[in-house]
Amino acid sequence: MRSCCALLALALVAKASAQGCVCNTMKWATCEVTPGSCECTAMVAEKSKQVLNCNALIPKCFLMKAEVFRAQKGLSSRSGGKPTEHAFVDDDGIYDPDCEANGVFKAKQCAGSQTCWCVNSAGVRRTDKGDSGLKCNELVKTVWLQIQIKHMEVQLPLNETQVKTAITQTISQRYLLDEKHVTDVKYERESHTVVVDLKSDASGDGDIATVGYYIEKDVKRMTLFRNAGNTLTASVNGTQVDFESFMIYYVDEKPPTFTTNRVMGGVIAAIVVIALAIVAVLLLRFAISRKKRRSQQYHKTQDREMEVMHKEHP
Repeated sequence: MRSCCALLALALVAKASAQGCVCNTMKWATCEVTPGSCECTAMVAEKSKQVLNCNALIPKCFLMKAEVFRAQKGLSSRSGGKPTEHAFVDDDGIYDPDCEANGVFKAKQCAGSQTCWCVNSAGVRRTDKGDSGLKCNELVKTVWLQIQIKHMEVQLPLNETQVKTAITQTISQRYLLDEKHVTDVKYERESHTVVVDLKSDASGDGDIATVGYYIEKDVKRMTLFRNAGNTLTASVNGTQVDFESFMIYYVDEKPPTFTTNRVMGGVIAAIVVIALAIVAVLLLRFAISRKKRRSQQYHKTQDREMEVMHKEHP
């Protein structure tokens, strides 16, 4: 009888341990109870598991590898202005990255063996694409993210100061980020836009690139958390604020080295419009000048005719 009770107690303890062995920062993780610990992993390639530290956010590089693998297996899919001259957006989207053992992106990324490019510490391409001989001498650090998010309609106008406080606290608590990295929050009431500046420092204790990726997923209703709600919300003086659009700019320690091949269609269109405007001005000036010359020639001719008439009829 005593042995039966002991076995039952052990079973209950094992069940409780198993229930507590979860990865709250990665909903795709599989966790197993091992002697004295809980080990969580995620599939990042065929027959390849990545061990995860679920006490922190999972590095962006591991997240992207897991997401690409799941998409290949049919398990999931991914569906304000620049803060500075050298800020740029991620036009390439998700790809299957090469990661260091600690989850840091390798400076050189390739698609197969033919096309390669250099990335920053956020894994975002910062050079033109080249062949396999492309040199990426160092991983350039992303030091500043500017995140622009737009909230849905609310019944009462929001107070700017309260919005700043609520957003700072939400980012710090939800994404396990020290508030010192939230360096500025701006709120435009008319457009419902919140602009958040996340900056890294010399301490290196804040992975702002990963935080930005988690925020992007939350706003797109594709949260990476296991039990933390399906989206990003903030409570502003008792009003729940939900967000519906997302834009992120990356600012690196060094400016990117894109050529004119990366110029967006809108910029090209603007250049064409400017060029056409210049041509129009030149044509207008030419027409005015030509009309003026004709007028001068007319007056000179008229003066000569008057002079001849005067001589013939003194």
